Amino acid sequence: MTGEGSHDFARARRILKTDEFSSVFRLRPTQKSAHFVLYTRPSPLPHARLGIVAAKRFAPRAVTRNTIKRITRELFRTNEIQSVDCIVRLARPVNTKAGPATTAALKRLLRAELSRLLASQRPRRPAAAPPTP
Repeated sequence: MTGEGSHDFARARRILKTDEFSSVFRLRPTQKSAHFVLYTRPSPLPHARLGIVAAKRFAPRAVTRNTIKRITRELFRTNEIQSVDCIVRLARPVNTKAGPATTAALKRLLRAELSRLLASQRPRRPAAAPPTP
């Protein structure tokens, strides 16, 4: 399996084990947004891996949690991300049981917020070398 540009979300691209999650959580958060925290750790693998934590206390409905996971996986698959282990954790309430589970506005908000977080993990392009005379 190749690392760059692959649009799948195979088992090799997921963080699954508790000790793998713990090793990334031990590090300080890389980025924070209004609702999410992104933890990263350099990976020895040639591709990035993703873990998602969406707690019930911050998104009480399963529909909302699944929407968050679906959007995160889609953005992870379609963006080129450097070789790191990433964990996206929901850190603040998104909605309550009283309101609707998901709306188009909520999905747009989540997509924009998550794309900004994951954009910070794109590979750095080397600076252009000055032209030689």
